[in-house]
Amino acid sequence: MQLQDTTNRPGARKRRKRIGCGESSGHGKTSCKGNKGQMARAGRGIRPGFEGGQMPMHRRLPKKGFNNALFQDATEVVNVGDLNEAFEDGATVDEASLRTVGLVSRNCDVIKILGTGELTRKLTIQGAKVSAAAREKIEKAGGSIAA
Repeated sequence: MQLQDTTNRPGARKRRKRIGCGESSGHGKTSCKGNKGQMARAGRGIRPGFEGGQMPMHRRLPKKGFNNALFQDATEVVNVGDLNEAFEDGATVDEASLRTVGLVSRNCDVIKILGTGELTRKLTIQGAKVSAAAREKIEKAGGSIAA
């Protein structure tokens, strides 16, 4: 068998449906859309949630509650293990230094340091919230946390 002798399996290549090309296209004068009606028009289709003019479900149901997502502070999380890899012994860790090493990239209101990983370097933490586990590991390594 040679490469030029190979063929596709039956049904592997199917011609696209040429809609709106008249009688000879094999799809008739209405192009598989039927006669008249909303689905036969140009720009057809109904938007999600439309119920034919009946009051849609999302407007029928009562609205309840309050969502605080708009008012939450954007928080960036940094782990103690990441600090151990990114900083040298005796370094000061603040927002600017975290941005320079690439541990914080997006705009945020709060930076929180969590206790995942091991810390062997003596670091000074400034201007960040610190979890209880992270505080224990930082102080155990000889570092300090400045408010």
